[in-house]
Amino acid sequence: MTNQPPTNVPGPDTAASAQEPVATAVSFDFRTKECPSIEPSDARGAMDAGRFVWIDVNLARADEARRFVESLGLCPADLFEDAQSREPATQIARYEDFIHLVLTGCRLRDRSFDLERVDVLFGERFMLTLRRGQPQFLAAVRREYRSDFMRHAQSPSFLLYELWDHLIDNYLNVHKAFEDRVEAVQRALVGDADESIFGEASELGVDLLHLRKVVLPARAVLTDLSSRKSTFVSEATQPYLANMVGTVERVLQDVLVDRDVLSGALNNYMSMVAHRTNKVMGKLTVVSVIFLPLTFLCGVYGMNFEVIPELKWAWGYGGFWIAALAIVLGLIVVMRRMKLL
Repeated sequence: MTNQPPTNVPGPDTAASAQEPVATAVSFDFRTKECPSIEPSDARGAMDAGRFVWIDVNLARADEARRFVESLGLCPADLFEDAQSREPATQIARYEDFIHLVLTGCRLRDRSFDLERVDVLFGERFMLTLRRGQPQFLAAVRREYRSDFMRHAQSPSFLLYELWDHLIDNYLNVHKAFEDRVEAVQRALVGDADESIFGEASELGVDLLHLRKVVLPARAVLTDLSSRKSTFVSEATQPYLANMVGTVERVLQDVLVDRDVLSGALNNYMSMVAHRTNKVMGKLTVVSVIFLPLTFLCGVYGMNFEVIPELKWAWGYGGFWIAALAIVLGLIVVMRRMKLL
């Protein structure tokens, strides 16, 4: 992965999503606990009849999606354009008839991750989701919302809970994958490490930082939903949303811990390398100290002077070696006492 922020790059599922219907719709009756799928064209009629409708629009077929959304009259044109073109960034905006949420999920691809944007317009009688491709957390909501609706739902706000519950699960899964990579890097940095591990550690640090930048605004938006009164979010749902804030906080803290662990592992490895280098340099210093006086003797007796008395001594050669050995042994004794050897 290059050291660039992940973006909402279309994945392999985008082509498949182009073959899906432009829109799907589900009608909810909280009194009878019925949630049948309906034709998207009947969504307006169901809303006028007093039922809550979830309309899911696939932006892969942009022109058809635009015409359908315009026919509903629920989404301003500028919001639709933003959903198609702007980068994923979790945020909230409040309008007179609805709340606009931009939710940002993550999709792991090999050793990197891409961002998946879902725009949610949540009103009194409708929830309109605009997405490109198949965001993983939204697909999980679509798989499981019916059973939760039958068991727990009392108001349309349960859908907000479902969205955030699966979005946070998405963050936890991505963080778990990065946590495993951090542990793998830690193990690789014990002993002799391959140079490629430093590139891996650098990329992993960048990915952790990007994940934190994704989760951080999610905490702010979730705090706003759980604490600020709204006609579209029931007070019964807000405490459950508030509980999720703690989970998001834990993800943020764990990401920081993982970055610290990664940095600590690298620092520890570099300290070990420096320690080994110092030991080698110490041994080389001892060798140089021993040979320095011997080099001096060789230099003296290698001079080109005619008068060097020792050259005429019968035992001069032996005396040289006796002096050399005495110097070496003396230095070894001194260095052992100084614990340099």
